[in-house]
Amino acid sequence: MRPGSSAAPARNISLFTATCIVIANMIGTGIFTSLGFQVGDLPTGFSIMAVWALGGICALCGALSYAELGAALPRSGGEYNFLREIYHPAVGFVAGWISATVGFAAPVAIAAIPFGTYFAGVFPGLNPLFLALGVVWVTTFVLLWDIKVGSGFQNASTILKVMLILIIIAAGFYAKGTQPISFLPVKVDRTLIGSASFAVSLYWVMYAYSGWNASTYIVGELRSPARTIPFSLGIGTLAVSALYLGINAVFLRTTPAAEMAGKQEVGLIAGEHIFGAAGGKVMAIFIALGLVSAVSAMMWIGPRVTMTMGEDLGALSWLAQRNRRGIPVRATLLQFAIVNLLILVTTFQKVVNYVQFSLALSSTLTVLGVFILRWRRPDLPRPYRTWGYPITPAVFLAVSIWMLWHLIENGSTRGPSLWGLATAALGLLIYYLSPGKSQSR
Repeated sequence: MRPGSSAAPARNISLFTATCIVIANMIGTGIFTSLGFQVGDLPTGFSIMAVWALGGICALCGALSYAELGAALPRSGGEYNFLREIYHPAVGFVAGWISATVGFAAPVAIAAIPFGTYFAGVFPGLNPLFLALGVVWVTTFVLLWDIKVGSGFQNASTILKVMLILIIIAAGFYAKGTQPISFLPVKVDRTLIGSASFAVSLYWVMYAYSGWNASTYIVGELRSPARTIPFSLGIGTLAVSALYLGINAVFLRTTPAAEMAGKQEVGLIAGEHIFGAAGGKVMAIFIALGLVSAVSAMMWIGPRVTMTMGEDLGALSWLAQRNRRGIPVRATLLQFAIVNLLILVTTFQKVVNYVQFSLALSSTLTVLGVFILRWRRPDLPRPYRTWGYPITPAVFLAVSIWMLWHLIENGSTRGPSLWGLATAALGLLIYYLSPGKSQSR
């Protein structure tokens, strides 16, 4: 047990719960909003489905790479733990700083805000702001109460979310009114795939897929992590990829592209075409209920990063404290406070642009670490080795670097991306100015 901790966490999170956490982290607002930012630049069904398929392949390659690191370096914290072990504690701190400040708190906020908006749209007398705050308060209370209760809540809310998406897909394929769209490749697709527009669209897709690495943040609480990590990441990512391809095909099949282009509320627009006149309200309820598991999952794993950072950095040691049930109460309450603040001031698109570049950079450095760790520490026990190595991590790196380059090059995303780099630089400065650092790796 490291300095600053009070009670070691019990390894009581099962493979099923870990997989539910991965699925819940991945399926948030992105799947119901991203398509509107793609149909304008990618006018063919094949190019849109290709970008979602590529996003799924990239996420799976990343998940397989993270699985090796999680099994070989079995400690909670995700990129914070991996990067400090592979490169330097300062690099790990920067990744943890990004996760702790906005990496989890911001996605919780942008999941809670539409929860309030959608629910209030169905029941006009309710205040959307109070609803957004309420879902965060309720899920936080459940997670602080007891880890077993939290696990049950997470499992149930994730199962509900998957069932709702399957209902949407089934209803969409049975809908009579369809659009004249083909998912077969046409000549123009050769130009579209590989274009800057395709890369920027992939950026939105990867935002929707983000969360494929979720179980690596809670390694210390997993049963049999060497088995649970690769299975939870792999199964979760494959399941979400299938759901994403299905629901996007349904949206394109039932809803005119002109109505979705540039719109954030794609799910509501498509709902009217899938379910009829009352479809908007039906879809609003589906989305709102589905977002509960996303809020719960990110409120669960985010504090584990700050807790682990507190174990290594004297200035943050107060965040490492756990109660007798192994729950990091202080770290959870800190994220809870940040989320409440963000709900009052944030907007969806600005936060996505700001956060996604930094998170993509962290995951790129982490997957590169699979190669570096095999070279530097060839004798390190690896209960799981990346399937398809070295091709799978190389695919992830190639796609990620290509996407990062276009985000810096593109005028609309350059500013927020540079702000993300500035946030990383601030984290580096804080690390070197902080007393009581642990330099061990």
